[in-house]
Amino acid sequence: MPIKIPDDLPARATLDAEGVMVMREADAVRQDIRPMRIGLLNLMPDKIRTEAQLARLLGATPLQVELTLVKMTHHVPRNTPSEHIISFYRDWEDIRAEKFDGFIVTGAPVETMPFEQVTYWDELRRVFDWTQTHVHSSFNICWGAQAAVHHFHGMPKYPLPEKAFGVYRHLNLSPASPYLRGFSDDFAIPVSRWTEVRREDIPPESGMSVLMQSDEAGLCLLDDPRHRSLHMFNHIEYDSSSLGDEYFRDLAARKPIAIPRNYFPKDDPTRQPENRWRSHAHLLFGNWINRLYQTTPFDTAEIGNP
Repeated sequence: MPIKIPDDLPARATLDAEGVMVMREADAVRQDIRPMRIGLLNLMPDKIRTEAQLARLLGATPLQVELTLVKMTHHVPRNTPSEHIISFYRDWEDIRAEKFDGFIVTGAPVETMPFEQVTYWDELRRVFDWTQTHVHSSFNICWGAQAAVHHFHGMPKYPLPEKAFGVYRHLNLSPASPYLRGFSDDFAIPVSRWTEVRREDIPPESGMSVLMQSDEAGLCLLDDPRHRSLHMFNHIEYDSSSLGDEYFRDLAARKPIAIPRNYFPKDDPTRQPENRWRSHAHLLFGNWINRLYQTTPFDTAEIGNP
């Protein structure tokens, strides 16, 4: 089944060109089926690109998925046209009475700031608490994952001496996990961050388990069953060109930036990078959606009930 997104969302053209099945809103209404409701709290600066990246993965499953784009209520994005935000996004305050099968919180360009200094931190804490009563399962990405484990478990983040930037080998530490079904023993995942959380700070009583880790880049994916959440600290959703675009952007701005590791063939930025993580990105999101389908209540009113 396809993903349901607004008919005129820019991501639609991208997904159509890639062969991803996208359902028209009128057709979705005619189907006698309850779609999986997924909310996307998009905190990334390039919102349009992030919408396409995540819709691509959500739309590759055999289930019908209805995607709702969400923004912080009082935060005004600076890098996305206001017309796009007004047309396609809903304030969190306006959807907080609704129930969702899944909810995604993305990364944000604020990772070097203390959490408490982020202008929307108080509202984001309310969002995290709201997911415990209105969302069946959450998927937090990069800074969103760091923020979630800080909020729920008090875990700190640490500045890195240099940016973790590139495509790093990761290990499958829990082959029996339903989220890693079909994963190979090791695989490549893009990393782009200035901070990290550390395994030794995981509270022993938290019930969390480490699913993926890199010897070079550290923690990658935590399963947090008590909060019905996955915390992904890296960018498995990235496009083939995402790291390169970040590199050339910083280079043009004369910011200190190293060539992303293990990304360009022979570290030559004039050569086209090879995508070595796409299949595992689809597998991880497919496993998450499948797990949602198997465990979420059919009656959305029952979502979040103990």
